[in-house]
This record gives sequence, C-alpha cells and structure tokens, in this order.
Amino acid sequence: MPVEFRADLHIHTCLSPCSDLLMTPLRIVEKTASLGLNIIAVCDHNSMENAEVTRKLAREKGINAVPGIEITSSEEVHIIGLFRGIDQALKMQGVVYENLQPGENDENAFGMQVIVDEHEEVLGFNKRLLIGSTNLSENRIIDIIHSFEGIAIAAHIDREGFGIIGHLGFIPSGLKLDGLEISSNVSMEEARKRFKEYSHIPWIRSSDSHKLDDIGKVSTGLFMEHATFDELCLTLKGIEGRKVIL
Repeated sequence: MPVEFRADLHIHTCLSPCSDLLMTPLRIVEKTASLGLNIIAVCDHNSMENAEVTRKLAREKGINAVPGIEITSSEEVHIIGLFRGIDQALKMQGVVYENLQPGENDENAFGMQVIVDEHEEVLGFNKRLLIGSTNLSENRIIDIIHSFEGIAIAAHIDREGFGIIGHLGFIPSGLKLDGLEISSNVSMEEARKRFKEYSHIPWIRSSDSHKLDDIGKVSTGLFMEHATFDELCLTLKGIEGRKVIL
C-alpha cells in the first residue's frame, strides 16, 4: 500500500564550486537524517564524484541517496539527471566530461571543487571547469539521460538564471522531460498561476541547497510503495495510485 515519503532531490556537495565547503557527504546525510527525509539526490554541477560516498553513508541511515547530476546545456539551461545506480551515473558523467567546456577551474573566482571520503578527508580537487556549460543541447542531454535509464528534470524553472523558461521563454513541446522543478523562490500558488500550461508535466520541489541550513527548505511528498528509484519513476508517472504531493 502506498505511503508518503519525503524527498529533496537537488542537493549540492562541496564538489560544486559555488557550494559551501561544509557540504560534505557526511554532514549532508546527518542533516538529512535529522529532518526525517527518506530520499535525497546529490546533484553537483557537471560531476558525480561525491555521489557514491553520499549513497554509502545515506544507506547506513536508511536513506536512499539517488545519484544525480545538474548538467548545463549549450543553451545554459540546467537539466537534472537522476539514476538508478552508480554505474549508470558514471556513464553519464563520462559523457558530460567529454563535452564539457575546456579550461581549468579558477578557485579564486569560482571556489574549490572538493572530492572527499566518508570521514571528510580530502581525496582531491576536480580541476575541470564544472561551473561551465557543455556543448550538449537540452534535447541531447535528455536523450542521453534516458539512454542510461535515468530521469530528466528541468531544474528551477521559476528562476531566470539557468532556468529553461527564463532562457527560452517557454518549454519546447518536443522535450521528453520527466519532471519540472519548482524552487523555494516561489510559492506553489504562484507557480500554479505562472506555469499552468505545463501542469501536464509532473512537478517536484527541491532545495537546490548549497549550504547545510537550506537542505529540506522545500521538499516533495511522494506517495508510493517504497523509497526506491523504481518507485520514484512510477510515482512521476502516477501509476496505480502513486502520486506527487506538493
């Protein structure tokens, strides 16, 4: 029988250059557990190198940490990819790295991109320009996410910066998106008025947190059988009584 689970499906770790250095997998999981969240997703910019350790730590707390990534398209629109497992996630990361804007991260301008272990020990620094865009179009990104059996969500559609509507003015009808993310910047009442023409696409709410205090600032209720990726897929499709609760 379906029950309600709470999810925050867009959290950045210290790997994202614009994120607080305290956003280690360990602290993220501890904060998540304290809030009673059942499902989270680590979605760093154009990389997944802190996803596996987050998944391991979360599992010890009974939390499902879905491997995710926030990809910047060639149009400078953010698309979130969520994946069943690390293998699929790393394949997506490989494609992103192959198509990432060339150049090296400037830590003074953008911040450090830190890879850490479960004990917050620094394993290294990602030198790629993760803050940059890829040469992949939105449509291509979504197709590749789906080729790895992932979920494709347009990030923070209510925002001007890197939001698909803010950049393009609309959501192209041909995009095979599995969901739209509404940020904490607007109320659901306002979102329903502004984006009513896209109500046929499932909506979620996520914190897009870059610091610990923002985790769970907004979240999504998922009425489903278990806190698993497969159930998340079914819930976004509204299969057999499963539904998203906002």
